[in-house]
Amino acid sequence: MIYGIDTGFLVSVEHAEHPDRAAACTTLSRLLADGDRLAVAPQVIAEFIHVVTDPHRFRQPAGASSARLAARNWWTARQVDHVFPDEETVRQFLDRLDRLKLGRKRLLDTLLAATYHRAGIRSLLTTNPDDFRAFDCFDLITPSSMIARP
Repeated sequence: MIYGIDTGFLVSVEHAEHPDRAAACTTLSRLLADGDRLAVAPQVIAEFIHVVTDPHRFRQPAGASSARLAARNWWTARQVDHVFPDEETVRQFLDRLDRLKLGRKRLLDTLLAATYHRAGIRSLLTTNPDDFRAFDCFDLITPSSMIARP
């Protein structure tokens, strides 16, 4: 199975201060041990660098160099498939904004949902399931929910 990764999940795996770090790492290890693959869109990589270097989010934010290195390692990992927005993705993005009456704070999640959905991904690793629930097209996997599975 292929699991899309949202920025929050990626941050939780990579940043020591994140409260879900242990559960996210366990979840990731379990999926990879089962032979599952991960999907990452370029917008996740950009947002990841933005978040982990933000001194308003972490007492010890990552430095720019280490954030770029971590992002590059994820982007080039052999277990990671790349997915990209295309013209149809943008149409879906705009349609969802209108249909769900979403505002400016939902732009990135809506574009990511459209990107993954267009790529055929139906399971999403996230630390913020409420950000994606309205799209009603993903099995939303949080670090704690995956650990609870047999």
